[in-house]
Amino acid sequence: QVQLAESGGGLVQAGDSLTLSCTVSGRTFTALGWFRQAPGKEREFVAAALGWSGGVRFYADSVKGRFTVSRDTDKNAIYLQLNSLKPEDTAVYYCAASSQLMNSRTSADGQHYGYWGQGTQVTVSS
Repeated sequence: QVQLAESGGGLVQAGDSLTLSCTVSGRTFTALGWFRQAPGKEREFVAAALGWSGGVRFYADSVKGRFTVSRDTDKNAIYLQLNSLKPEDTAVYYCAASSQLMNSRTSADGQHYGYWGQGTQVTVSS
């Protein structure tokens, strides 16, 4: 049974940092991604790490330069380092997994991911 479990969310102030973790159990995937959903808004792409090593990475323009995605193959996990957090980063953050071969366009589309975690809340106060 495949399970994705996020952790690391919390309440922080603007400018602070957080590290989110997502542990995958049950199988391995070629693509792992992070998405987020703010209250009253649609889910949006944040970042993706493609390939078994996670060496191919894509980011949403809104987080480029502030967030860093990484993958630990040995632990079958994906991480998201969030720096210089802003109030607009407040959302529930979800990790997602897929066995599809992806590119920059498809990795940003949640419909291409078949497995999702339950999410972890990140709240950034001003």
